[in-house]
Amino acid sequence: MREHRVAVVGGDGVGPEVTVEAAKVAHAAGERFGFRLATSDYDLGGDRYLRTGEVLPDAVEDELRGHDVILVGAVGSPDVPPGVLERGLLLRLRFEFDQYVNLRPVRLLPGVPTPIAGLTPDGCDLLVVRENTEGLYAGAGGHLYRGTPSEVATQESLNTRRGVERVARFALRKAAERRGHLTLCHKTNVLTHAGDLWYRTVEEVVAEAGEVTMDYAHVDAMCLYLVNDPGRFDVVVTDNLFGDIITDLGAAVQGGLGLAASGNLNPDRAAPSMFEPVHGSAPDIAGTGAANPAAAVLSAALMLEHLGETDAATAVERSVGRVLPELGAMAGPQMGYSTSQIGDRMAGLVADGA
Repeated sequence: MREHRVAVVGGDGVGPEVTVEAAKVAHAAGERFGFRLATSDYDLGGDRYLRTGEVLPDAVEDELRGHDVILVGAVGSPDVPPGVLERGLLLRLRFEFDQYVNLRPVRLLPGVPTPIAGLTPDGCDLLVVRENTEGLYAGAGGHLYRGTPSEVATQESLNTRRGVERVARFALRKAAERRGHLTLCHKTNVLTHAGDLWYRTVEEVVAEAGEVTMDYAHVDAMCLYLVNDPGRFDVVVTDNLFGDIITDLGAAVQGGLGLAASGNLNPDRAAPSMFEPVHGSAPDIAGTGAANPAAAVLSAALMLEHLGETDAATAVERSVGRVLPELGAMAGPQMGYSTSQIGDRMAGLVADGA
């Protein structure tokens, strides 16, 4: 039997609750399709930081490196200063494990209302490929005269030919697998240096392949098009900051962050890739059974696809599509479904082949 090593980081708030359900559904897929997920649990996140002052000890990072993938629930605590967990845990793993692709599907799900009037499922099905280790998130910059009236802050966007080219090639492969169209999103008319590097590189990569068409959208126009005509997009490739922004807008179009899945990929498989729902830790509803695990389950589907278990990934996605209409995209005791009951229902559908 095939075996995949999975590090599970439940994290904070509702994170452990939704991750348990995602793992439950993924295990059901493994039983049906003939593979095993060997899971190891890791205590990382805001709670650990508040208890111990540690974010990600080097020894734990070394252990994580020995896994095929990492499944994360949600990380964040209102008692932890901003940036501590983001840079010390999530961004550190992205950089250390060279997870240079952030993958975010944006599509309408069955039974989920969208705020865009008249939008139908066939009018919104795109994939955003975000460069994940460069740009403004690389951490270059600094302060002068901090705390004084003369304070100056700089934040530099770092873009390399290698970094742009490898994410463009990944996006090109995805476009070739889908509808054969790739859109570059940037701001070339203002960011003339970084934008020029991005445009020339993506154009050259697409020209080499030949079977994929390419167009371009400024990021501000992209935001407009996502709202009034998302069907014009197939695969979108963009830089780190712009990708962060447009994928959250895309999540709103598809019904909310609570239904958005993501993958942080090392496509070369030289280190683990990481999969997590986009929603926060929602400490206000932790422990109530009111969290909808759909985004975590969809993230597990992305994980299975990355592991090469494509039939299992499809079955997991289908189970979410079956259950969401039953819930009205809502969970919680007031609807008659708890977090664990939703996971049970999805796992049952996967096991039964429904």
